[in-house]
Amino acid sequence: MANTRERNKIKKKRMKDFKKVRNGHVFGSLVAYLLLMILFIFLFVLVGGYFVEYLLESKFQEEYNRLSTVAEIYEEGKNSGEVLGIISKTSNEYIITDSDGRVLHQNGSNTCSAQGETIYMSNGAEKFLVYKDTESDYIYPDGEGGLDIKWLEVFGWIKQFFKDEFYLVEETAQDELNDETEDKKDQDKDDVETGFSFKLQDTQDIQGIYVTYNQSKEKIEGIKDIDSILLPLWISIDAGDGENFIGKALFSFEMKDVVLVGEIAGMVIIIAFIFSIIMLVSLIKSIRRYFRVRNLFYKDFVTNGKNWNHYLIIGDKRIHGLFSKKNNWAAVNFVFLNYRNYCLCHSIPEGEELLANINSTIMKSIKNDEICAHATTSNFALLLKYDDELQLQQRLQTMVDELTHMEKDHLFSFQVGVSLLPAESNVIETETSEEKIPRKDIFIDDIYNNACAARAELADTDESGIRFYDKSLLLDQQWTDTVQERQRSAVENEEFQVYYQPKYNPEDNTLRGAEALIRWQFSPTELVSPGRFIPLFEKNGFITEIDHYMISHVARDQRAWLDQGYKCVPVSVNVSRAHFIEKDLAEQILGMVDEAGCPHDLIEIELTESAFFDDKKAMIETIKKLKSYGFAVSMDDFGAGYSSLNSLKDMPLDVLKLDADFFRGEDAGERGDIVVAEAIKLAKSLHMRTVAEGVEDEKQVEFLKKQKCDMIQGYYYAKPMPKEDYTARMSR
Repeated sequence: MANTRERNKIKKKRMKDFKKVRNGHVFGSLVAYLLLMILFIFLFVLVGGYFVEYLLESKFQEEYNRLSTVAEIYEEGKNSGEVLGIISKTSNEYIITDSDGRVLHQNGSNTCSAQGETIYMSNGAEKFLVYKDTESDYIYPDGEGGLDIKWLEVFGWIKQFFKDEFYLVEETAQDELNDETEDKKDQDKDDVETGFSFKLQDTQDIQGIYVTYNQSKEKIEGIKDIDSILLPLWISIDAGDGENFIGKALFSFEMKDVVLVGEIAGMVIIIAFIFSIIMLVSLIKSIRRYFRVRNLFYKDFVTNGKNWNHYLIIGDKRIHGLFSKKNNWAAVNFVFLNYRNYCLCHSIPEGEELLANINSTIMKSIKNDEICAHATTSNFALLLKYDDELQLQQRLQTMVDELTHMEKDHLFSFQVGVSLLPAESNVIETETSEEKIPRKDIFIDDIYNNACAARAELADTDESGIRFYDKSLLLDQQWTDTVQERQRSAVENEEFQVYYQPKYNPEDNTLRGAEALIRWQFSPTELVSPGRFIPLFEKNGFITEIDHYMISHVARDQRAWLDQGYKCVPVSVNVSRAHFIEKDLAEQILGMVDEAGCPHDLIEIELTESAFFDDKKAMIETIKKLKSYGFAVSMDDFGAGYSSLNSLKDMPLDVLKLDADFFRGEDAGERGDIVVAEAIKLAKSLHMRTVAEGVEDEKQVEFLKKQKCDMIQGYYYAKPMPKEDYTARMSR
């Protein structure tokens, strides 16, 4: 369980690392773009705020100084009675209030609001009491000790003003414009007198004509002068004796200043826009470059389809997706068996073209959200949706049938391994039937590995086939893994037990020999037969260690029995064909037997018939050495495979063991008896002893006795037994 969790952590880290690579450049550029835009806007607002603050304070200081002068005049001469008349003749609008707020004097309209607010200059040392204008409150205290302007309303007012004046100008100038010549109409506007210019509205008679405001305003009665904009604000100044002089300050903004500010703002906006476009183009290029790199990362250059990286990354997204995880998914290992032979007979480029055609054919058979990727040389990894197992098998069989006949001059073979990930279970079985992993912790290579294991069950044949991964296959894999983990310690701890199966002379039923067989005491209560682990040892090469183990233990047992006074008979020990690649095999056996102190004639070396099809010259040399050392050599399982009479001719063997299949099955009748009889005669002609294996009934014993078979081994006489039981059958 701990290993599974650790493996899942590694796989999750792999996906996170990929996401960083995948998202880093594109989203990094996007984040950088947004941050720069935010920074630019912030700086623009900050600089604009300082500019407006400086502008307002400058205007405020001008107006305050102007009104302060009037207030000082009033304060110094208010007792004379003439000062009010003097200051009333100025253009200043003001009110004078007492300490209770009652108006004592007034000049002009009183549009001062009743509630004032204190403001401060930027240095924070001076403070002023100001009041909004009730009729025109475009400028006002912002509540935080500063002044603010309703810029949008000001610009809206200017826009509406210009719109109204356009029509006045158009109506007044209509007659004069109609009298102008056609050339005058086409004259460039650069020739027109400079000033505030307005483009007239399009009409049927006037198209694109420019007229100068300064030219027209003299002809329009009642036109307003908009050389500047005046924004009113009332400022309170202490006039002494508890009186306050509250004057109307007019914040004057000349149109050229407004236009300049507009131009500056426009230029800034244009620069920002250009900068944004440049950044956006760069970002788009970066995204396009990313997708090109990603496509290369996912591309298989043999088939021009998708590769293993695509299968791993997109496959994980499929099985973990919010909606797709509700589907039944199947990982498929799709193997083209004939690829190497095809390349050998044709060429590698033609073989790769064939792989591309296979990929293309499979792609036509799958849906948009399913995956086909070229995994290895001739392996394709698929991720398919399915409704039920039978439907999936039929679909895969259709693919195999189509690909088998994809070229009329060739017949191809495909093997398919399938591992299912059902939606309803949301789990995958692992080391035991009780332990389950949540689907969020399952990765695509887990189930694909199971599909490969299922396909490997078909690897011994060259025929097409489909194999589904199931519980039995899982148990087999677990057993294989367990055997490999424990094999070394099992030898060191002597967990392997030697069992003996006696061989009897059918003439007098006396003990004439025995065969040493291995059992694994896997646990105190579990004894494992050799059929479950010997094939695994033969695959992983550990079988040579087992051969040494068996020879050593049999030799020690024989020596012990001799010392106890028992009449020992030869015991045969099987030696794997893997051992015969070693030139010093005979010397190794000799050393182990001599170390135990066992006579050589009590050890018989058994060779399987299949071993005779390897290096015959090396085999003959080893057999001759063994015989020269005094060991008997036998051929085991004669007749189990494709028996070679030529092997009997060349190999100087001592014993021929007839395979148990001669005495079993439907063919074990008259024809079988003839073959067995002739095989015994042939062995005797070659001066070889004969042993019949797998004999189970008296009729077979009588037949073999009649044919003068030297020894019989089988359940009729005895099953394989522990050393203690075999000892009881021996005589002293």
